[in-house]
Amino acid sequence: MNAENAGAKRTLIIVENLSVPFDRRVWQECQALREAGWEVDVICPQGTSRDTEPEAVIDGVRIHRYPLKAAEGGPAGYLKEYGTALWHTWRLARKVGPVDVVHACNPPDLFFPLARRMRRRGARFVFDQHDLVPELYLSRFAGRGRDLLYRAVERMELATYRAADIVIATNESYRDAAVRRGGKRPEEVFVVRSAPVVERFHEVAAEPELKHGKPYLLCYLGVMGPQDGVDYALRALAELRATRDDWHATFIGAGDTFAAMRELSAELGLAEHVDFTGRIPDEDLLRYLSTADVCLSPDPHNPLNDVSTMNKVMEYMAMGRPIVSFELREARVSAGEAALYAPDDDEAVFAALVSRLLDDPAGRRRMGELGRARVAGPLSWAHSKKALIAAYEAALDVRSAPQPEPPGQ
Repeated sequence: MNAENAGAKRTLIIVENLSVPFDRRVWQECQALREAGWEVDVICPQGTSRDTEPEAVIDGVRIHRYPLKAAEGGPAGYLKEYGTALWHTWRLARKVGPVDVVHACNPPDLFFPLARRMRRRGARFVFDQHDLVPELYLSRFAGRGRDLLYRAVERMELATYRAADIVIATNESYRDAAVRRGGKRPEEVFVVRSAPVVERFHEVAAEPELKHGKPYLLCYLGVMGPQDGVDYALRALAELRATRDDWHATFIGAGDTFAAMRELSAELGLAEHVDFTGRIPDEDLLRYLSTADVCLSPDPHNPLNDVSTMNKVMEYMAMGRPIVSFELREARVSAGEAALYAPDDDEAVFAALVSRLLDDPAGRRRMGELGRARVAGPLSWAHSKKALIAAYEAALDVRSAPQPEPPGQ
């Protein structure tokens, strides 16, 4: 610790799902805490094309990374991935040493044993719930139902809630889950929404060449996993192509189903209308979104998506772009009138709504302005940053003596 920071409080942020600073939410939290005077360490996996160094210090944040191979082969693959991550996290946490707060981000809900150990040494435990993992399990492995592994996932979530001094929820639906099924008191749960820093998401000059000679560009931005609905978007675009041929679509991002989605695009006869960029630098992302006429949020209705805030929706709004989404509870909370909503995962209606927006430039502008105003106002990161600091202050207010573990844990 630098002499100028002597006496500063110290936090250890643990994240398994993405590397840092690639994980925008976690990186914004790191920066907010640094601005508030905290010393920040992060433990996370190494990235594949960026964030590849085992150790890094960026903007004063010390980042400790470990090698991790993404899950393959269903639940067994995730058990292997999470076991590896847990072992490396324990190893690196010992290297980091004592901290005032351990801040664990899910998924998975597997860091509570480490948090308990650190609590016995005086640290407070902040649980940053990025996903409702039981709902994630039901959505990702729909055919398995509420099997033995699902019940284990439920128990791990409950154990994490019970170990936590403070819970950070990404929206009111998640906050309700923490109170209702996690047994947390309302004052122990803080809503810190995932919101883009509007200064980073700014329009640049549109580049018509990105439209591949067509009048309109459609964009998808985000992860490509089984629950993310890229297949729904592609089938909707096949419906759209049957009625009009004046658009090109670009899918930005990567994930478990990236290769499968490229194959599906070809099978649907969309090879000339759709391209896939993979993950791209921020400056290229701004080029595409500044050129896009309509943005796609095709996450289907399932137990997880209905109550989750989609980062893509927030980023589309920050860029002032109109959105087409399926009917999801939290999508409406986020986007309001900045989006049109197709009911019942109906791909034909989704396509029709895209077509309606392409034919309505004034409507597109109005929706884009509404979305930008929402992200700059009540849904802004500036607002959520205050809630994050309040959550940390509440964690420090918990009595300093180690607390007894809940019964049966």
